Amino acid sequence: MALIDLLTLPAVIPSLRAASKKQALQELASRAADLLRRDEREIFETLNQRERLGSTGVGHGIAIPHGKLPKMERLFGMFARLEKPIDFEALDGEPVDLVFLLLAPEAAGADHLKALARVARLLRDQETAGKIRATRDPQALLNLLTGTAASNAA
Repeated sequence: MALIDLLTLPAVIPSLRAASKKQALQELASRAADLLRRDEREIFETLNQRERLGSTGVGHGIAIPHGKLPKMERLFGMFARLEKPIDFEALDGEPVDLVFLLLAPEAAGADHLKALARVARLLRDQETAGKIRATRDPQALLNLLTGTAASNAA
């Protein structure tokens, strides 16, 4: 599954203000709820339950909070570049500034895992992460995340 299939321009947040992990998850849940027309609390609780199992801060300033929701029809992605890095209890202890939220249908199975792996690979690429950190333009961020700007990059 390509990221272009689960990430849209309204789901790209170029500068998110959050002072803590909880606040970041609340803000992402709120914005995802608006886009998905779902209950914000349900999304937040799903993300929080996953975080209790272990931080989704994967290192190198990256977090990929994720969870499965009932009655979801397809995978949903949302990206946020944080204004200031926050403690996300990441595996490497480094603060997080790039967050990719992934929500999946309960029966997503392998698609959910493939999407997680794809996001992790993309954001762990130092060159790509550097470009993402250097821009605040939502369309440019979407292009970098989905690979649609690769042929246009100069």
